[in-house]
Formats: sequence, structure tokens, C-alpha cells
Amino acid sequence: MGVSSLAFRAYPARNEKIGKGRMRNSCRIGRRAALSLPFVAAAGAAGAQEAWPSKPVRMMIPYPPGGPTDILGRIAANRLTQDLGQPFVVENRGGAGGSIGAEMIARAAPDGYNFLVNASAHVIVPHMMRVNYDPVRDFAPVTTIASVPLILVVPVSSPARDVQGLIAHLRATPTARSFASSSNGGAPHLAGEMFKLATGIELQHVPYRGSGQALPDVVAGQVGFMIDSMASSADLVRQGRLRALAVTTRERQPAFPDVPTMEQAGLPGFVITTWYGIWAPAQTPGRLVTAMQEATAKALAAPDSTQRLSALGAIAGGESPETYANFTTAENERYARLVREANIRAE
Repeated sequence: MGVSSLAFRAYPARNEKIGKGRMRNSCRIGRRAALSLPFVAAAGAAGAQEAWPSKPVRMMIPYPPGGPTDILGRIAANRLTQDLGQPFVVENRGGAGGSIGAEMIARAAPDGYNFLVNASAHVIVPHMMRVNYDPVRDFAPVTTIASVPLILVVPVSSPARDVQGLIAHLRATPTARSFASSSNGGAPHLAGEMFKLATGIELQHVPYRGSGQALPDVVAGQVGFMIDSMASSADLVRQGRLRALAVTTRERQPAFPDVPTMEQAGLPGFVITTWYGIWAPAQTPGRLVTAMQEATAKALAAPDSTQRLSALGAIAGGESPETYANFTTAENERYARLVREANIRAE
């Protein structure tokens, strides 16, 4: 019993030492764990970021269906839907030169699920009419969808067969002295004002709510002419329902190689193109802006997209948000100066 008693007394002493050692080790492990918690939390937060997109994405087009912004926006939206597995839902909200839809996105949640698809009018309209947003400060530029030439078209019933013939017809026929545009403040509106200045002919501007509404009246001869985006007019020219007299680029366009430039037609310096891009609300996280840009660039490079864009005479975009931001800022300043110097106002 003595031996047994001594043995019994000895084991608790050894266990006590082991217990103290374990406590010290536990403390050291606890301190290490505490020190590592911020890093674990950061890694957890990064890992917990929701995959984008995880629900439908709204793409606001601030014009009615059928115009160039709508056509190009849907090309991008359809391909993005295929590529990313979530619906990119086009919402048309026309009116006030596109400013109604633009303001809705400026005030929308900056969560990566609200985007504006607009033309260069985005940085023109605010210099021609009062709007409740700043086109630069209130938006995060994402990327360009495409740049598209403008094309001067007349009804096939018009006697004009070229630009000089149109000028002669307008001078001789006061009732023909009108031009249509897709909206107040867009590039087609500015192009019409440039034509007025270049020819010295007083012309009546007839703004519509999108090219889709303007072109039927041009086809019917209700207005004298229109300088429209090639994206919306090209098919009507090919169908023989409109006559193309000139393009507004420095070079002739592959889509219509027989149509001269405005400069070749006798109006030197008459060069203007329109571009279409994507914006997010200003506070949208950079990673979501970049994700949308990268997805859009991929969508525009898809064979079906490039084929459709080429048929419209469009040059695909997809550049980085930084490059696009610099471009839109410069365009905003350029159009502010042009509108001021030409004293152009919305109708």
C-alpha cells in the first residue's frame, strides 16, 4: 500500500506540471491567434465579397427604343447577359434630351447594379439646358461602347443628290428649311447647327424623342434632312428609303464607300462623330466599375457583336475606366466651349 500510495501521490505532481505547461502553451497560442485576427478578418471580408453580378443589372437608356443609343446598348446588354448569366435589363426612359434617365442613375444606389448607357449628349445637354446633376462629378465613367459616324440623309423624294444640291434646294425652297434631330443637345443637333453656320441658311430645328421617332418623318419628307447616327440610319439607306449625301468623318466609311465626307462635299472642317458609353453612379466601388468594364470589353469583342457593330459603321470601345474618364472630361470641356461660342440653345 505504501508503494501504491507513493505512486498515487507522484502522478498528480507530474500532471500539475503538464497542466501548467499546457496553460502556458495555450496562452502563447491565444496571443498568436489574437494577433492574427485582423488578418483573418480581412481575408474573410475579401472572401465574403459578393460575386458580381448575383442578380439582374439595370441598364438605363434615356431615350425611346429604336434609336442608336438603344441599338448599341442592347448589343452590349444581350451579350453581357449571355456571358455573365444574369439579365442585363434595358430600361428606356426618354425625355429632356436624355436628362431624365441620366438623373435617375445619378441618384441610384452605387451598388454595381445600376448603369447609364448614353451618347455624347451626356456631356452636351447640361450646357444647353438646366439639369439636376453634373455630367462628370455625379457619375463614374465605365467605358465606351462604340464611336459612330454621323451621316447626312434626305428623303428619297428630295431633289438633292449631293450636299451642294441640298444647299441649293434649301435656298430655293423655304418650306424645306428644317432639319430633324434625335433630341435637344445631342451630336445630331449640334451637327445641324454646324450645317446652318457653314451654309448661312436659317434652318428650323425639329427635335424628336429619339431617332426612332425622327426617321419616319424624314422618310416621309416632313422635314428637309437629318444628320443622324449611322447606327440608326444605315439600314434605311440600304433599303432605299433614305438617300445618304455625306458622312461627317475625315475619311469615307467602309459601310458606305461611295458616300463622300462633308469636307469632300465642299464644307471644310465639318467633322463630328458621336460616341456611346456606360456610366455608373459616382460612388460605385472601383472593383465593380472595373468588373463592368472588363465584361463589356469582352462582350464587344465577341464575333456576333463585332459583326453587328461593323454593319452599323461603329468602332467598338472597351477602354479602361481611367482612359474613358479622361476622354469624357475633355469632351465635356470641348462641348461647353462649342455651345457657348455658337450660342446654341435647346428648343
